Amino acid sequence: MPSIQSIERAIEQLPAHELAEFRQWFAKFDESAWDAQIEEDANAGKLDALAAEALADYQNGKAREL
Repeated sequence: MPSIQSIERAIEQLPAHELAEFRQWFAKFDESAWDAQIEEDANAGKLDALAAEALADYQNGKAREL
């Protein structure tokens, strides 16, 4: 597997149009990874305390419509 440094060097050498394509690909890749992490954390109960706090704030009138 290539090192981070070799990947960085390869990215630095991309022509502008390929760099733009890479940015689009990476944004989608990163979003997908983030979504998977959030789902994993939610399934593991790691977000339960935050959800309970948000619901309590809502029920106590500490929330407003956006």
